[in-house]
Amino acid sequence: MTPEMAFECVLVSRDPTVVGTLNRVLDELSISTRHCLTSSKALNVLREGSTDLVVIDCDENDCAAEILNEIPCGVRRQTVVAISSFDRRIAGTDFVLQKPMTPASGAQSFKLVYSRMLRDYRQHARYAVMIPVVARDGNDRLVPITITNIGDGGIGLSSQEEVSIGDVLSFRLPLPDASRAINIEARILWTRDYGISGGEFVRIPPLDLDILHAWLKSKCQIRKPLVECNE
Repeated sequence: MTPEMAFECVLVSRDPTVVGTLNRVLDELSISTRHCLTSSKALNVLREGSTDLVVIDCDENDCAAEILNEIPCGVRRQTVVAISSFDRRIAGTDFVLQKPMTPASGAQSFKLVYSRMLRDYRQHARYAVMIPVVARDGNDRLVPITITNIGDGGIGLSSQEEVSIGDVLSFRLPLPDASRAINIEARILWTRDYGISGGEFVRIPPLDLDILHAWLKSKCQIRKPLVECNE
C-alpha cells in the first residue's frame, strides 16, 4: 500500500452473513476488500503482494491452514484475522473474532484491528528524502552522510565515509517544512555496498520527537475511515 491509497483486504468466506456484515464494516473503515470464495483464489491475490489485511472464515474455509502457512512473513507482514464459531486461539493469526458476528460487534472489533494496522504501518513506513548532514560518531569523528529515508523507527543513509555496524551517529536533521531541525542519535544496524546503511534511533529529545511524529503523520496520507477510530 502506498501512502495515497487505502488499506487492502482479502476476505475469504462462503458465508453470506459474514460477507455482508464485513463488507459494510470494512467499507466504513475505507478498507478496499477483495472477496475470495476459495483458498486458491485468495493465495493468488496474496502473491500480488499488496494485501494489508487477511480475514479468513475458518468455519467455511477447509483450507484455512493452507492460507495461513502461505502468508509471507517479513518486516511488515499482513494483519491476519480469523472468524470462527469456536473461542480458541488459531496459530498464525493476530485476532480471532467469534461468531455470530453482528454489525455492531463487527464494527467494534475491526476498529481495534484498524488501529493495530495503522500503528504497524506508521512504524514500518519509510519516506524518501535526500538531506545531506554532517554527523559525529562516538570517536568525535565528523562523518558527512546523506539521509535517504526516515520513518518512525529509524533512517536510511548513504556515505562515502566508512561507517560500521554499531556506530552511533549524532546529527541535526532539517526535515522539509518542519518548524526547525531536530537532533538525532542513531545506531547503524546494517551496511551494504556503495556506502548504503540503515540505523535505528537511539535518542531524540522529546520536543524533537514531537516534531518528527507530526512530520511523519503529515506524510501518512491514508484514506480516512468514515467512522471514528482511535488512531
